Amino acid sequence: MAAPDTHEPRTESSAEPTAVRKAVAGSAMGNCIEWYDFGVFGFMPAILGQTFFNAGSTSEGALATFALLAVTFVIRPFGSFVLGPLGDKLGRQKVLALTVLLMSGSTFAIGLLPTWDQIGMWAAVLVILLRGLQGFSAGGEYGGAATFIAEYAPPKRRGFFGSWLEFGTLVGFFLGATTVTLCTIILGDAAMQQWGWRIPFLIAGPLGLVGLWLRTKVEDTPLFKDLAGEHKVAKSPLRELLTTNWKSILHLIGLVILLNVGDWILLGYIETYLKDQLGLEGNVPLLIIMGVILAMLIVIVPIGALSDRIGRKPLLIACCAGFIALPIPAFSLMEASKTGDGVNGMLLAGGLAMLGGCLVLFLAVVASTLPAMFPTRVRYGAFSIGYNVSTAAFAGTAPYIVGSLVDSTGNTMWPAFYLMGAAAIAAVPVLMLPETNGLSLRGVVSSRQPTAKPATPPPAPVAG
Repeated sequence: MAAPDTHEPRTESSAEPTAVRKAVAGSAMGNCIEWYDFGVFGFMPAILGQTFFNAGSTSEGALATFALLAVTFVIRPFGSFVLGPLGDKLGRQKVLALTVLLMSGSTFAIGLLPTWDQIGMWAAVLVILLRGLQGFSAGGEYGGAATFIAEYAPPKRRGFFGSWLEFGTLVGFFLGATTVTLCTIILGDAAMQQWGWRIPFLIAGPLGLVGLWLRTKVEDTPLFKDLAGEHKVAKSPLRELLTTNWKSILHLIGLVILLNVGDWILLGYIETYLKDQLGLEGNVPLLIIMGVILAMLIVIVPIGALSDRIGRKPLLIACCAGFIALPIPAFSLMEASKTGDGVNGMLLAGGLAMLGGCLVLFLAVVASTLPAMFPTRVRYGAFSIGYNVSTAAFAGTAPYIVGSLVDSTGNTMWPAFYLMGAAAIAAVPVLMLPETNGLSLRGVVSSRQPTAKPATPPPAPVAG
């Protein structure tokens, strides 16, 4: 005779503090590896363009690499349509272990590829295929990692713990930039062009093993385990999320337009802008962007904790308002910083601080805001699909489009116009977004109909 079922549903906050920390570390590490790769690509675009596409000049090499990034982002929604629903059906932990393995493995493999000089156009074909695999795996990475943290975190501290995911993003980008910069300083430009470019990619191998180890050492989220224990896991998550949550998916797409454009203009395009428009040479542009990232790392977790006190929505509104009002002054300051014998550091820092300050407001709350838009049964898949459709359309394409517009028109304010347009679009879904600070993720219906109640601690046991 079977034992009676004593399983009782838990809230997110029932997880042990050690388990929460492991979940955060494993999720942030995977995101770190993803953005390490983007940092490597973003900080040596000219070298990679010449290595794999035989570009004839620095600007052609940069545009070729940005085009490769754009192609990669197109693949991401396909990964989200496959890996996201799998995460809702098989569990978050299993799929996240797969994504970190695919991402780090394909990045490592790029470091082993022959160049255009060795095999001609096949070098371009191979790097495109590997970038496609990275894009496919990335389609299931961010949505799963954010879901994993959000479903583990106590509701009243979800902003604090969620901000560590984007902390991992910035650390990954910083590590990628640092690795490229140190290799360039130590080896020199000639050696980097010949073989040194391989080193940053090969480092992704051991990083991936660390990420895989972290993700296999933590159990699946309490909410998913409860769902599985109650036999309520969706049999067809993709069909369910597309039929019942499509409005929330569209809402999310509009929200993250600004995040994607802001990320890739500030972290992907600005390095090229500093070289081409301000005339900075050598490693100076890389060091400047690294300084911006360090400043954002210092404030992102405190801002996430602040959102647990005042809510996510005020910070998102401030972000949109800032990106509508400040890009033209920011780029004007950077333009004015150019002098006959260099740049005025104060003016340049002021312009970059305006852009970085606006962006970090969104980064700090995105991982705690977006998972609350979807119910547990389809959270991984719906988040991943909406996020990656928006990312494919607006993230990887941003550096290429902005760079092409600046080159073709000669108007260096195009990055500012692009940011302002993205902010104006995102402001609409931000204003429609209900405040979910302090609400449990259990019972969420959609971003338009939050039904979850504030989490309350379980009653104390009665003596006797």
